[in-house]
Amino acid sequence: MKQNSDLNAFFYSPVVRRLVPYVPGEQPKMEGLIKLNTNENPYPPSPRVLAAILQAAQQGLQLYPDPDATPLRQAIAAQHGLAPQHVFLGNGSDEVLAHAFFAFFQHGCPLLMPDISYSFYQVYCRLYGIPVETVPLTETLRLDVAAYARADSSAVAGVVIANPNAPTGVGLPLAQVEQLLRLHPERVVLVDEAYVDFGGDSAMGLIAQYPNLLVVHTLSKSRSLAGLRIGFACGQAHLIEALERVKNSFNSYPLDRLAIAGGVAAFEDQAWFEQTRRAVMSSREGLALALEDLGFQVLPSQANFVFVRHPQHDAAAIAAALRARGVLVRHFKLPRIEQYLRISIGTPMQCDALVQALASVLAALA
Repeated sequence: MKQNSDLNAFFYSPVVRRLVPYVPGEQPKMEGLIKLNTNENPYPPSPRVLAAILQAAQQGLQLYPDPDATPLRQAIAAQHGLAPQHVFLGNGSDEVLAHAFFAFFQHGCPLLMPDISYSFYQVYCRLYGIPVETVPLTETLRLDVAAYARADSSAVAGVVIANPNAPTGVGLPLAQVEQLLRLHPERVVLVDEAYVDFGGDSAMGLIAQYPNLLVVHTLSKSRSLAGLRIGFACGQAHLIEALERVKNSFNSYPLDRLAIAGGVAAFEDQAWFEQTRRAVMSSREGLALALEDLGFQVLPSQANFVFVRHPQHDAAAIAAALRARGVLVRHFKLPRIEQYLRISIGTPMQCDALVQALASVLAALA
């Protein structure tokens, strides 16, 4: 009988043998932890979402959902001043991103992306065999748009950035997003705006002007629907058509009836959306000040998290000590950022508990 490693080599395709999958943040099975490690919204979704899901669950589940998720597509288009044919939907923004990488970046030349960004981008490139050229952030972990200029823009596969960036939380002004679009008019520039509702500048208003712009959003963060898995992309009709071709060659029904109904209700309750996102932003500013009082260096964030380091203490040791005290934060053991922690914004009570735990940790480490 062959060992597992031998069976892997025997049955796996060469691509799968080389894959290094994305590792999501810990979803702990223990109760009572203060979970500030995966950038979920600390507040529940609108009550209208729960009512819509319940109603959808009581009728029609024996039938396939609308493959185009038409009501949700219309709601998103109306929210952003677009036509429905400018909207594409998928099972979370990760699926939308995966389809976009397949549709737009397989040109046999490098895809440009920041050296510090959402690590799933590199996974998609390995999966699809897309060469990568990382562009270093500045010493202060800002994106340098000028560094993306190339003498021949057709010699790159495209550009992908997160704005605000993850895991730094630093936002890029809209004028610099436009600069990127003008640098590479022959290639798609994908702007991943997962966190933009927490204070960033959205590029949605640039779609009519730039045929190479694709903007990707998620309902997991600002709409409190991480558990429903709804993502979408917006762009001119020719980009959306390409995404539809990929989607319908993979899975014609990415969103179920419950997700469609819940997503529509989330966009119908703008008051709830505004209330919860402003609460997160307020807590973020208060937490940043409290962390600075503890000696942390805090990057300016336009996301629902902060990215921080303590000049006198090891980040991994702080994260481990916090976990022992029942508080989870995210530590990335990666070049340039291994001394940083990414801390999701919780409720005021959770933020206070974090600060108290950190004070205890720093005292113990002193």
